[in-house]
Amino acid sequence: MRTVVIGGTGHIGTYLVPELVQRGHEVVVLSRGERTPYQSSGGWNQVRMVQVDRDAEDAAGTFGKRVADLQPDVVIDLICFTEDSARQLAEAVHGKVQHLLHCGTIWVHGPSATVPTREDAPRRPFGDYGIAKAAIEKYLLDRARRDGLPATVIHPGHISGPGWTPVNPAGNLDVGVFEMLARGHELLLPNLGLETVQHVHAADVAGVFLAALANRSVAVGESFHAVADGAMTLRGYAEGVAAWFGHEAQLAFLPWDEWGQTVSKQDSAITRDHITHSPHCSMEKAARLLGFRPRYSALEAALAGVSWLVENGKIAT
Repeated sequence: MRTVVIGGTGHIGTYLVPELVQRGHEVVVLSRGERTPYQSSGGWNQVRMVQVDRDAEDAAGTFGKRVADLQPDVVIDLICFTEDSARQLAEAVHGKVQHLLHCGTIWVHGPSATVPTREDAPRRPFGDYGIAKAAIEKYLLDRARRDGLPATVIHPGHISGPGWTPVNPAGNLDVGVFEMLARGHELLLPNLGLETVQHVHAADVAGVFLAALANRSVAVGESFHAVADGAMTLRGYAEGVAAWFGHEAQLAFLPWDEWGQTVSKQDSAITRDHITHSPHCSMEKAARLLGFRPRYSALEAALAGVSWLVENGKIAT
């Protein structure tokens, strides 16, 4: 089976591509060629790498044809961010592939209402990213149900793992937050620290894609979450990280308007985005239809990234 993975050298592809090779797929990876996978694996030696600038080819209207010309049985799209881009690819491969899998985001839900949030919850996205991803999901699943496009959408949470910085217990990407917890210093959190984040190990996200491939008959026309079982409150996350470093978390709290003045504008904006969403998504559907259960808890997924940061000298303990 020939499988084309678009954007296959990033977080998810690092784990997904070697697994596809191991399962006998002939894998072609399309990427800009600007990075290598986060972890090396012998399986990559069997992968055909194709360098491509998707944005430029989407603008020229040639990207979908480029993918179709590879004559894939399966297309896994990890880097599609606009409905127009999704439409170009879908129209080019419809009737030519067995399965088209798209990487979405739990941001399609917008703010959490009833939790754990199921895949069939009403969509209330906000922000350019969430709104665009919700539009892509709607387009692909409408085509699947009306026209037989063999599409499946996978919605990851906060992807974590060795090689990059996970969302921290303050809801942003400042590694200094981890350093404060590592040293037993007091950490300020917004409000009461009860908003939630929901990490997932990149290996588990890859696992949902693989499970959807293995259960095509029930996966086509459906969306699935790819998160750890259960979300973490900011304070619970901080306590878990501090304990991993051998300390009891020293936490203090400020109302949002005051807390936002203690960090950079960029960190404040990222935190606001995360805590306004406060995700807590269900994995029941993936378990029931795909037989998939995450290997890593949310804290374990985050700590996999923290451990890598420590080992590589990016967190001063």
